[in-house]
Amino acid sequence: MTRNDTETLQLRTSRVLPATPEEVFDAYTDAEKQKIWFSILDEEPGIVEIEVDLRVGGRQTAVWGPDADNLFRETQTFLEIDRPHRLVTESVGSTPDGMTMTTTIEITFEEHEGGTLFTAVQSGFPTPELRDFFTDEVWVGALDRIEAYLHRPA
Repeated sequence: MTRNDTETLQLRTSRVLPATPEEVFDAYTDAEKQKIWFSILDEEPGIVEIEVDLRVGGRQTAVWGPDADNLFRETQTFLEIDRPHRLVTESVGSTPDGMTMTTTIEITFEEHEGGTLFTAVQSGFPTPELRDFFTDEVWVGALDRIEAYLHRPA
């Protein structure tokens, strides 16, 4: 597969979330809020560590997993920040078995019927199967968690 083939392997996913663009943007980028929603649907609490330096060139690092021997890691470098409208990052992720992947993620936050239309476009997947896994599992799970966070009692 050539570099151009990898660039064309992208996903697009959207969901209307029950909050303002500012609230959704902050839930997505604030480390303390992420620590809550990252594990909000888990029956067994695992390990969740998140650090965010929200500035162009800054990084967000998330480490999570069921135990210290099975940790996932993602480091996103912020390329563009237009709060609360748009966020672009380069994401480098790794799995407990050592597999790594680098993608670009563009997220928009648009007012929509009293909520926010959250749209993510992620590109650079090495295989269609990995892209489909992110489409069907990873983003669905993340958006389910963010939505549960936004619905929780204050």
